[in-house]
Parts: sequence; C-alpha cells; structure tokens
Amino acid sequence: MGSVTAEEGVLLYRISESAASSSSSAASDEWNPTDTVIFFGVSLGLGIACRHVLRGTRVPYTVALLVIGIALGSLEYGTSHELGRIGDGIRLWAHIDPDLLLAIFLPALLFESSFSMEIHQIKRCMAQMLLLAVPGVLISTCCLGCALKLIFPYNWSWTTSLLLGGLLSATDPVAVVALLKELGASKKLSTIIEGESLMNDGTAIVVYHLVYRMVLGESLNWGSIVKFLTQVSLGAVGISIAFGIASVLWLGFIFNDTVIEIALTVAVSYIAYFTAQEGAGVSGVLAVMTLGMFYAAAARTAFKGDGQQSLHHFWEMVAYIANTLIFILSGVVIAEGVLSSGNIFHNPGHAWGYLFLLYIFIQLSRFVVVGVLYPFLQFFGYGLDWKEATILIWSGLRGAVALSLSLFVKRTSDSLIYLSSETGTLFVFFTGGIVLLTLIVNGSTTQFILHLLDMDRVSATKKRILNYTRYVMLSKALKAFGDLGDDEELGPVDWPIVKTYIASLNNLEGSCEHPHSASEADNLDPNNLKDIRIRLLNETEELS
Repeated sequence: MGSVTAEEGVLLYRISESAASSSSSAASDEWNPTDTVIFFGVSLGLGIACRHVLRGTRVPYTVALLVIGIALGSLEYGTSHELGRIGDGIRLWAHIDPDLLLAIFLPALLFESSFSMEIHQIKRCMAQMLLLAVPGVLISTCCLGCALKLIFPYNWSWTTSLLLGGLLSATDPVAVVALLKELGASKKLSTIIEGESLMNDGTAIVVYHLVYRMVLGESLNWGSIVKFLTQVSLGAVGISIAFGIASVLWLGFIFNDTVIEIALTVAVSYIAYFTAQEGAGVSGVLAVMTLGMFYAAAARTAFKGDGQQSLHHFWEMVAYIANTLIFILSGVVIAEGVLSSGNIFHNPGHAWGYLFLLYIFIQLSRFVVVGVLYPFLQFFGYGLDWKEATILIWSGLRGAVALSLSLFVKRTSDSLIYLSSETGTLFVFFTGGIVLLTLIVNGSTTQFILHLLDMDRVSATKKRILNYTRYVMLSKALKAFGDLGDDEELGPVDWPIVKTYIASLNNLEGSCEHPHSASEADNLDPNNLKDIRIRLLNETEELS
C-alpha cells in the first residue's frame, strides 16, 4: 500500500471535512428543534376538535386522541417519513427524553387533581382511599405480575413482570367521574374513585421505581425496601409542606393580582417536584400530590376575589393540554413500535391475543382488590354497599400516568442491557391497548351498569329540592307576568291570550313541600349535616 503525499492528505481532509459538514447540516435540517412547536400546535388543534365534536356524547375524547395518535404515527411511518416538518416534529416528540416527559406532564396532572378535591370529603374517605391506594396497588401488582410471568410467553423475569404489573396498577377514572357527576350519582362514590386514583398514582409510581431498580440489577433486601419506601414518602411530604407553607405566606403579601397568584402555584408545583425528585431523591409525585392537598386544605382563603375560580380554570386547562399531548404522543409511539417491530405482533399466539387476555386479568385483579378490601371499605368513612363496590370495580380505567411510565420504559430500553428494545415496545403496546380497551369498554358501559343497578335515579331529597325550586321560579314568573299588565308602554294587549302561548305559566298547580322540613332535618346523619354546612360555607366564601 503506497504512502499518501501531503497534497493528497490535505485533499482527503478537505473532502472528509466537507462530508462531515454536509452530514451535520442534513442532521440539523432533519431534526430542527422548532418542529416540536408544529406538533404541539397540531396536537392541540386535534384535541380541541375532538372535545368539541364529542361533547354531549358518551365517547371519552381521550379515546379519540389515542386513535388519532396511532393514525398519525402510522401515516408518518407508512409514508417513509414523507410528512415534512410535521413528520419531523412527530419524531422529535416520539424520541423525547423520558425524564423530561415525566417532569413536564406529571406535576400538572397531579396538582390539578389534588387541588380540585374537597378537603372535608377527603378526610372522611381518607381511610378508604389509602386502603385502595396502598394495599390495593400491591395486590394488583402481584396479581398482574404473576399472570405475566406464569401465563404470558415472553420469558420475562419476575422483576420485569412486576414492573409492568405495577405500571398498570395506576387508575385514571376521568371519564367515569365526569359521568357520575353528570348523572347525579353518589358524591361519596365519586370522591372515593377520584381520591383513590390520585393516591394510587403516587403509590404505583413509587412501586414502579422500586421494581425498576431491581430490574437494573440492584439487590434489595426487606430492610432496604422499607427504608426506601419510608424515605421517599416521608421526605416527599416534608418537602411539599415546606413549600406549601412558604408559598402561602408569600400569597399573604399579594393583593388582588390573580396572575401572580396563579403563576406562584405553577412555580411552586414544578420546583417542589424537581427538589423532591432530583435534589432529595424522594418521590416528586407524592410531593406534588401532597402540595395540591395542602393548598386545598389550607390555602383556599389565601386567594382573593375571583382568584380561586380563575386558578381552577387555569389548572383545568393545563391538565387538558397535558392529557391531550400524552394520549396523542402515546398513540404515535404505539404505531411506531407496532409497525417497526412487526415480527413481534404477526405471530397469532403473541401480542394481539395476549392483549385481550391481559385486559381480562386487569378486570379480575380489580375484582380481587375490591373483594379483599370490601369488609374494610364498608366500615370506614361513608361506608360502601355492593352496588357502589360494583361501580368501583368497573371504574378501574387506565390513563395518562400508565402511558407516561410505559413511554419511559420504551425510551430507556434502547440503552439498557437488562431490558430489550422488544420488551420496551411490548410495554407501550400493552399499556396503550389496555388504556384504549378500558376507555372504550368500561368507560362507555358505565352508564348502562349504573342504570342496571338503579343508581342513576335522582334521590327523593334532591327531587323534592328540584320540584320546590321549579315551583318558586314559576311563581315569581307568574307574578312578573301579572305586573306586565300595568306597563303603559306595552299598550292594549290581551294578556290571557298571551298567557295561553306560555306553557310553563299554565302548569303551576297547588303548592310544593319545602325541602327543609323539620322531619327531614331530624333524619339527617350528624356527619352528613356537618358536610352540608361546610360546603355551604365554602360556596358562600367563594361568592363573597
């Protein structure tokens, strides 16, 4: 092999430098960071359209978002990345850093859920929530982990099977709670379901991180496990209370500036999450959840004027944006994983059939959880009857938290020796499929089950209140109609004929029983009467 002259060396260097520059330029063109804004805008537009079109229907809009995400991912992959800047944006979001994904979405979702709950009902239902969120999550994780290890054909280790089992134990009953409120079902049932979802998010994520460390090869004994759980829980509570007290004291110096008040809650929620998760090494999820509950319990009076109402609207919008992006992004990742790893899914004995089998195990594990804990659920709080327990079983939907954790596994599996890329793809596929099935099957049939159990009827007390309200409104309308005859500007009008065209004024018959009768007050449970007074004072305070 001949030697290279100086001139040839310079020429080769210039050629290689030019090629490297061209490659870098092409990569820069392909991965333009501003393309992420395109995907963000398109996702929000699609989310708005879904919410608008599906309003008034029984179809949860999150189902449509997941389907749209799958369609976008399939189109981008099926056209061999020919969607231009939109396709570049899709790929950039699909390959987002998993830690960044959780840090962006989870604080918003958890703070909004915890802050929107009524603290006096949380106190009454706390024991039931903790039972479902701690022992319930552990029972569900063990049941699903055993099924995945012993029945599914993927030869996963026990820790990998428990990892997916813990990931799927976080419930997200947004659609069910909205339906319960719309149909006027039991308020205590809505509180238990929503509170359980909020708390088991934290528990499931703590269990997930614990098992994830085992998957990475760490050997943990019972002492180290107890120490880990104690540190991440108590440390998170301490950090959240410290941030909560400091921010509430700061709010005391702010007068009639809603923008600053809302901005402060955003800042403190994300800083608390970062401090707990990255700084102290404890659970950021539990920290944000506790912070939201602290605000709900101790900081409602710190917001002046219309600040509290504006705060609720703001956080509701933030949670809506986070849910929209997570569900569309999850659909994109599911489509990418399925289409790029077709050999995993084409075997009829594998993923497609086992997805439906996993859905059955999800329902069975939920039945086991509620069945085992049912005697205790009856005893604590407001109590629980078998009809409410049935709805509790059927309301175990999966949602944003499970999807976020599965995306985390998918992204990290590409760089780990303990988890293969195929396993990460299966995690996203199974989680996305379970989310879709629970939303479609459980979410859309809840109303039928409520009707079947005769739980969608308005209670006798509420019906009496509605009838009395209608009677009072019609009486005042009839009096106002009578006063119109004295108005000289209306001229000579045949008012009896006009009245015949106003149907509501012709249906006022007799009198109506006052809803606050003495007999009703005597039969009220003292605890329920206390709840009524607290809610009345809270509403009066918000209106003042």
